[in-house]
Amino acid sequence: MANRPAPALMLRPGDREELERMTRSQSMSAGMVQRARIVLLATEGRRNAEIAELAGASRPKVNLWRSRYEDKGIAGLVDEKRSGRPRTIDHAAIVTATLMPPPKSLGVTHWSSRLLAARLKVSASTVVTAWRAYGIKPWRAESFRFSTDPELVGKVTDICGLYLAPPENAIVLCVDEKSQIQALDRTQPILPMQPGLIERRSHDYVRHGTTTLFAALDIATGQVTAALKPRHRNQEFLAFLKQIERAYRDAVDAEGKPVELHLVMDNYAAHKHANVKAWLADNPRFKVHFTPTHASWMNLVEVWFGIVERQAIRRGVFTSVKNLNAKIRAFIDGWNNRSHPFVWTKTAEEVLAKANRNNTSNADHYQQCLDLLRADQDIDYDGATGELTFVDAGEPGVGSYGRLVFGPDNTLTTEDYIVVGE
Repeated sequence: MANRPAPALMLRPGDREELERMTRSQSMSAGMVQRARIVLLATEGRRNAEIAELAGASRPKVNLWRSRYEDKGIAGLVDEKRSGRPRTIDHAAIVTATLMPPPKSLGVTHWSSRLLAARLKVSASTVVTAWRAYGIKPWRAESFRFSTDPELVGKVTDICGLYLAPPENAIVLCVDEKSQIQALDRTQPILPMQPGLIERRSHDYVRHGTTTLFAALDIATGQVTAALKPRHRNQEFLAFLKQIERAYRDAVDAEGKPVELHLVMDNYAAHKHANVKAWLADNPRFKVHFTPTHASWMNLVEVWFGIVERQAIRRGVFTSVKNLNAKIRAFIDGWNNRSHPFVWTKTAEEVLAKANRNNTSNADHYQQCLDLLRADQDIDYDGATGELTFVDAGEPGVGSYGRLVFGPDNTLTTEDYIVVGE
C-alpha cells in the first residue's frame, strides 16, 4: 500500500509573498532559496519524495525544513548557531580597521584581505570571513552623480506623471539619439556555438566607421520610429522631428483633431538649438518635456537602446557602415512586429527619495559607518581630535583594543591595533 502524502503545509499570514520573494532573490544564499522553495511546494500537498526531486534535496532535508517552518515560521529557515569553540578573534575589530583608509606608506587605495591580514597579524581567511559576515566588499566601488538641476523636483514630477498617467488623446514619445555606433568587422570568421562551447570571435577587429541612430519610442505600444544618419547635429535632429510629424500626421482623436505629441528628451545641445526651438514653436502639437540634468536614464528610449545594443550590435559583424545600417533597420522592422508597451513603475516621490541622499563626504561618515559595530563592542569617536577608540573585553587574554586618529583631511595619521587571541 502506497504511503499517503503528508498534509499540505499551512502558511502564516503574509508569508507566501515573502517566500516567493526569497525564491526570486539573486542575493540570497542558495540554501535559503531552496528552503523557501521546499516550503512553497509543501503548501501544494505534494508528496515529500516529489518535493525532494523538484527542489533538488533529500527527503530528510524536506522533512527538516517542513518541521522547522511549522515550529518557527520563516525565522526557522535560518541556520541555527553551530556548536564548537567560541570565536577568539574579534570580527568587529577587523571590520573597523577595514573601514579606515590604508596608511600612505602602503601606497594602495583600499585594503586587500592579505594586506589587512598582515597588518592585524591574522590569516587572510579570517579577514574574508569577517568581511562576509558584515557585508564588506572593499574591492568593489560604484559611481554616482547627483543632479544639480534647480528644477529637479518639477521635472521628475512632470515626467513620472507623464509615464504613470498620460494625458487623454495624446501620444507620449521618448526621443533620443544613440551616437558613435561602430561598424566593427572581425579579422577572422566567428566560430559558432556548439554543445559545450560558447560562440567565439577574434579579439582584434577592423573599424569601418560610425553611424547615429535616432529613435522615438511610443511607450503605450512599444513601436519605434527611427532614422540612421552619419552625424548628430541640430540639422539631423530637426530632420528627425519632421519625420516624426509625418509618421503621426494621421493620428487624430474621436473628433478628427490631431492628437498632441508629448516628447521626452534630455538636455543635449542639439535638442535646444534655436532652429529646433523655432520649429517647435511653429508646431504647437509637439509638447516637450526635458529630463533633469544628469538624469537621461529617465528617458525610456534608453532602455530600448540597451536592447538594440545587446541583441543586434554587440555581437554583430559589419563589413561597412552601409551594412551596419541595414542590419539595424532589419532589427527595427522585427522589433515593431513584436513590440510591447514600456511600463514605468516608480512614482516621483520614490525617485526623489533616492536622489536626495545624505552627504557622507565629512568626518561624520566614519561614525555613521561604525554605528553597525556598536552592538559588538564599545566604540567612541571624538570629532574634535579625530580619535576613534574601540575596546572589546572578553575572557582574560581574549579581546581587542585599538586607537585610530584622523587628520583634518580625514587621512589616517596614527594607528595602534592589538588583536589578542588565545
